[in-house]
Amino acid sequence: MVKKISKSAAGDAGAAAQSSAKAGGRSPAFGGVDTTKLAASVKDSAQQIWLAGMGAWAKAQSEGGKVFETLVKEGVSLQKKTQGMAEDKIAEVTGKMTAMAGTVTAKAGQNWDKLETIFEQRTAKAMTKLGVPTAKDVQALTARVDELAAAVAKLSRAGSGKAAGKAPAKSAKGSARKSTRKSAV
Repeated sequence: MVKKISKSAAGDAGAAAQSSAKAGGRSPAFGGVDTTKLAASVKDSAQQIWLAGMGAWAKAQSEGGKVFETLVKEGVSLQKKTQGMAEDKIAEVTGKMTAMAGTVTAKAGQNWDKLETIFEQRTAKAMTKLGVPTAKDVQALTARVDELAAAVAKLSRAGSGKAAGKAPAKSAKGSARKSTRKSAV
C-alpha cells in the first residue's frame, strides 16, 4: 500500500514538476511559489519523519523489555499510592457519614418523641371528653375502695363482737319469756 501511494505521489509530483517547468517553476495555483522547491521540501520532511519513525521502532525493539519492566514498576508504585489515598478518603468519608447518620438519628428520635407526646396529649384529651377515666382516676378509686373495704371489715368485726354479746342476752330473755309462757299455760 505504501508503494502504491509512493508511486502515485511520484507521478503527481512529476506532473506538477512538468507543469511548473513550463511556467518557469512558478505555479499560479500556489500564489507564485516555486513548486519544485516546495515539492523538494515536502519530500525532505516526509523522509525525515519516516526515518524518525524507523529509529523509534528500532530503539523500542532493542530497549523494549527494559522500558516495559520500568513502566510496570512505575505502574505498581502509582497503583499503591493511589490505592492508599483512596483508602484514606474512604475512611474519611465513612467517618463523616457515620457522624451524619448519628446526628440524623438523634434528630429523628427527638422528632419521634415530640410526635409521641402530641399523640398522647390528644388521645388523653379525647378520652376526657368521652368521660373515660384516666389511670390516675382508676388508681384513686382503687385506693378509695380499699379504704372503704377496710372500714367495712373493721365495722363488721366490731359489730359481730357486740352482736355476739347481745345475742345470748336476747336468747336468755327469750328463754325466760318462753318459760313464763309455759308455766302460764
